[in-house]
Amino acid sequence: MWWRGGLHASQKWVALSLVLGLGACGDDIPSVALSEASPLPQGDDGTAADGSLATAGSSESSAEPIPWVPESIRWVAFGDTGEGNEEQLAVAAAAETVCAERGCDFAMLLGDNFYDIGVTSTDDPQFVDKFEDVYVGLDMPFYVVLGNHDYGVLSSEWGLGEHQVAYSAVNDKWVMPDFWYSFTSESGATQFFAMDTPRVMFNYELDAQRDWLTQELGASRSRWKIGMAHHPYISNGEHGNAGSYEGIAAFPLISGQYIKSFVEDLVCGEMQVYFSGHDHNRQSFDPVCGTYFFVSGASAKTTGFENRDDNPLAWGDDEKPGFAWAEIVDDTFTAAFYDLNGVLDYEMSFSL
Repeated sequence: MWWRGGLHASQKWVALSLVLGLGACGDDIPSVALSEASPLPQGDDGTAADGSLATAGSSESSAEPIPWVPESIRWVAFGDTGEGNEEQLAVAAAAETVCAERGCDFAMLLGDNFYDIGVTSTDDPQFVDKFEDVYVGLDMPFYVVLGNHDYGVLSSEWGLGEHQVAYSAVNDKWVMPDFWYSFTSESGATQFFAMDTPRVMFNYELDAQRDWLTQELGASRSRWKIGMAHHPYISNGEHGNAGSYEGIAAFPLISGQYIKSFVEDLVCGEMQVYFSGHDHNRQSFDPVCGTYFFVSGASAKTTGFENRDDNPLAWGDDEKPGFAWAEIVDDTFTAAFYDLNGVLDYEMSFSL
């Protein structure tokens, strides 16, 4: 959903009126030093002529890759979870079964963590009803990014996001050291980049986030680079592709033009994989601009495919809630989509 809920029809008119008066905001944001999760500061098609995946980090990275080391890491990706409904509980139970069978080291929480307008404090009961109680059976870290619904009615009440950052100090299962941050696997062979696309969408602190990600990519020595954020770059859901969200291209703050540029400049061909939510369905795309894109936004409810942009899908489902499971073993990445009953719907792999 975009703009505090993918803009419902009534919100679009309010948003349009605000867009005309909104400008870029300041870029100051504090630095936090953590050992496990590293917060700040720390277009063109990048696919090769034969359609193969471009080497991630090749255009910006100045760091020497670490010597080859074995890698084995597994995770689940939940998007748009914040309902506390039966579907969210069923998806969580299915993930427990899959993690018991295939292994999970952590979970990604891909934004819209609390419908409809985020949380108001670290004591907000939604933390219990929509997170703690739901995922009690998944004993592992949850790495969190924020979605548009986490930022209030119009997706721009920036102070609301601070409560979810602060909750990291209340519950060590919830890992969100800042609005954007990175973390690495134990071996160092994989680095994950957690981004705040609602802020990118509004051109809010955009330069700061760009500078952070540019520096992180340049300094990264990991051979695998995996992105996670709320908004998709490419999607057949109702919100559609970045740059033409909601079928609106004339207003950059609504269309996602800033997200489109951000991803094309700093994700395409730099990261091998990018996970997002926002559209309430499950989608897998073959490489676009040198990167594999996955949408896992059906972890509590579903919305139908719009197919406004006619993107060719490797696989997709818009009828059943579910989640994604992924692993990296040495030089091979695997992603699988499961439904709310734990049924495997689709699986793919590729190697570096």
